[in-house]
Amino acid sequence: MHKKSILLTALAKRLSLPHQQKGIQLMLGATLFFALTSGLSKWLGRHFPTLELVFFRNVVGVLFIGYSIWKRPLQQKSGGKLGLLVFRGVVGTLSLYMLFYSIQVLGLGRASTYQYTYPIFLALLSWLLLGEKLRFQEWLAIGIGFLGILFVFRPDLDMSVHDHALGLGVAILTAVSYLSIRHLGHHYDVRAIILSFMLSGIIMPLASMAGGELFPEITDNFLIGRFILPLSPYHWLGFLALGLTALIGQKMLTESFTYDKAGRIAAIGYSNILFSSVLGIIMGEAFPSFPMLIGMLLIIMGGVLIALSKASK
Repeated sequence: MHKKSILLTALAKRLSLPHQQKGIQLMLGATLFFALTSGLSKWLGRHFPTLELVFFRNVVGVLFIGYSIWKRPLQQKSGGKLGLLVFRGVVGTLSLYMLFYSIQVLGLGRASTYQYTYPIFLALLSWLLLGEKLRFQEWLAIGIGFLGILFVFRPDLDMSVHDHALGLGVAILTAVSYLSIRHLGHHYDVRAIILSFMLSGIIMPLASMAGGELFPEITDNFLIGRFILPLSPYHWLGFLALGLTALIGQKMLTESFTYDKAGRIAAIGYSNILFSSVLGIIMGEAFPSFPMLIGMLLIIMGGVLIALSKASK
């Protein structure tokens, strides 16, 4: 019996995944769903303004977050930072505006690459604004990341400096959002922070679309646009899928960090660049040029170095 018990225990250990592997699997799933969200936004963006995509993405999310809060009320924490909470919502919404717009003008691969430079800016802003000390490995990662940006930031014949700057703006605003979340986590339930972001992602697009009705002559601005009523059931299903894939990705992302150190799990998140690039090629985008591939590789190296540096602290 003793031998049998030992064999069963050994078999159970082999069949059960360690926490680290579960975290990696969840992060891979999250990046895949985020890539699908980007792919859906590219498809829907051919027929609807990007701010309408932001609106529907957050409407779907609010319904599920609202249900979660109804089932389990928000936890009350000491103090409050209402101004910072609103700021996080506004900045997060603007980053979504820029992300969906940059996907249309830059393509999935390039837009995703720009988006995932945010850890580089996060480390730099933490040093500039919060006085956090950076180790040599982190400074090296920042240098490698910026070198990668130089390879990607190449205004081609059909891509202006303005469009590249918007793509890079996604990363900067994402870094600012994450800085604010660090402080908000001490004062608010995580769902309250997410809800504030989603409510902002509903109110701001409504204001933008109202501006589009008042100023119909403005046609080429990602901040202003007119609402287009979806008539095809496929478009309605697309908007539903847009919200659901983003929500599932966010849930898997959050859960992944409970299984291992945040730095190691965050390094796996760079698989989003690969998923988005492959999806972009499937959707008809050109294969990335050689300088673009070098830039992607350098940005991934820089981001992984920062993530692993955080994990070792």
